[in-house]
Amino acid sequence: MAALAAYAIFTGVALAAEVHVIDGDTLRVDGKTIRIFGIDAPEAGQSCRKPGGGTWQCGQAAISQMEKAVAEGDVTCDDRGLDVYGRTLGVCKIAGLDLGRLMVKEGLAWAFRRYSEDYVDAEDEARAAAVGIWEQESEAPWEFRQHRWDVAAQKAPEGCPIKGNINKKGEHIYHAPWSPWYSRTKVSVENGERWFCDEGEAIKAGWRAPYWGR
Repeated sequence: MAALAAYAIFTGVALAAEVHVIDGDTLRVDGKTIRIFGIDAPEAGQSCRKPGGGTWQCGQAAISQMEKAVAEGDVTCDDRGLDVYGRTLGVCKIAGLDLGRLMVKEGLAWAFRRYSEDYVDAEDEARAAAVGIWEQESEAPWEFRQHRWDVAAQKAPEGCPIKGNINKKGEHIYHAPWSPWYSRTKVSVENGERWFCDEGEAIKAGWRAPYWGR
């Protein structure tokens, strides 16, 4: 997928970079994975409920919104340390616009209250306006991930369900159980592919998450 040309700024140092949108709450900037601090967006393959029945592709909508925002200008990120998987946490902005706040306010991400209350006010506003994910109460992404993890772990070798795939370009890409391509991805151990027990293990071994956006 094409990358978005941009500049990323960390701790005051500007780095020429390509920005890939991994999903609605994660970017990859100049080879570094940046998890947007304080939010949790629907996963790429996740659907949300519509009022009166039916579903809509909220995960894809979140990705589209992040792509649109990132295309507007240079990305600046305030480093907030690492998460448990070794990904950099960052409060990222474009021309002063806080991407995390934007996603929550548009009803395309939850405030990740387990780790931060920075965007609780934005979530309350989105919920009151019944926009996006708040049109109808939907499964939170952490519940979506846990359910799929539990099911996949029952069938995976040694209960380690993350699939480390090597594509035709030689890229090492891992697919967690909530990946839209999880069921179609096969692991060929004889060709160097492998299973992982968590995302941190995959990242340390040199695998990356798939880019669901540009």
